[in-house]
Amino acid sequence: MKVTVERSELLRSLSHVHRVVERRNTIPILANVLIRADRAELAFKATDLDLEIIETIPAEVSGAGVTTVPAHMFYEIVRKLPEGAQITLDATGDRAVLVIRAGRSKFTLQTLPESDFPDLAAGDMTHAFMLPAADLKRLIDKTQFAISTEETRYYLNGIYLHVAGQGAGATLRAVATDGHRLAQVEFPAPDGTEGMPGVIIPRKTVGEVHRLIEDPSGEVKIELSTTKIRFSLGPVVLTSKLIDGTFPDYGRVIPAGNDKLLEVEKHDFEQAVDRVSTVSSERGRAVKLSLSGSKLVLSVTNPDSGSATEEIEVGYDSDPLDIGFNSRYLLDIAAQIEGDTAILRLADPGSPTLIQDKDAKGALYVLMPMRV
Repeated sequence: MKVTVERSELLRSLSHVHRVVERRNTIPILANVLIRADRAELAFKATDLDLEIIETIPAEVSGAGVTTVPAHMFYEIVRKLPEGAQITLDATGDRAVLVIRAGRSKFTLQTLPESDFPDLAAGDMTHAFMLPAADLKRLIDKTQFAISTEETRYYLNGIYLHVAGQGAGATLRAVATDGHRLAQVEFPAPDGTEGMPGVIIPRKTVGEVHRLIEDPSGEVKIELSTTKIRFSLGPVVLTSKLIDGTFPDYGRVIPAGNDKLLEVEKHDFEQAVDRVSTVSSERGRAVKLSLSGSKLVLSVTNPDSGSATEEIEVGYDSDPLDIGFNSRYLLDIAAQIEGDTAILRLADPGSPTLIQDKDAKGALYVLMPMRV
């Protein structure tokens, strides 16, 4: 194999591909990226056995071939080479090495045979549809923060993607929850989603797809079955196993009868919560909201360090109410509000609160209260 490629093209592709490779591997081949040169293209492939990424870039191929090299080391070498460099990859010798040349620099990397490289056999995908990249990015942005990191409840370690409703009113809905908070966002269901199974997309896959959306004006092809999902973004194809589990009946958690309506100016509220939570303990993080008329008093008391209070003007005309929340969770949700005003629908100090964006439709958040 002998290939010449422009550094910026190679670096961009490797920056996508090397992230899938785990830093610690008990199986040596999984630390490598597979490189395939054919015709006028160079293809890279990496996997962790649950997730597989393939990216193809144009290149000047003077000798076709295939090999595998350590992914992170290869990426670091290319990253440190000067901008604008022409890089030659050469694996034509008898020894199992890849020689990388650029200007006066020369690196020799040990290779492993490509026959050892695993293939994530995707099988038949039963459903396929197109989604604007901007919609997919928004869908992830609005839900990713609520994905659980608790490994014991593995079925919460991802985003639940499914179709809600039927006919013309059907929506493609994404839900994530960690038991303390829930995020839900939906769009009109695109063609091809009819009858698709509800799937749980793993947290790592969600993060990689989000990073790959560099041009929000494009479109993403999504293919899925009951066990796998594939995202095609231009020259990049990401295939992933799905979480094999049943997502809980999240609809029961979304409150329907919360009759106390609170309207807050998003920026003022966010800043106030951030300021008073400075004195909260790492473990507690509780902020108390005291509502009375058009006045909201935010307070934090930490026995070890002190206390803080701040008062802001709000829209509220129900009975006085004191309720506590985890300040970090409150800030996470506030960050998702696109408009100027957030609406909090409250019931009592022990019941979940529904939070929505007054201006943007299609997204809602549920937050469990804390004792304060």
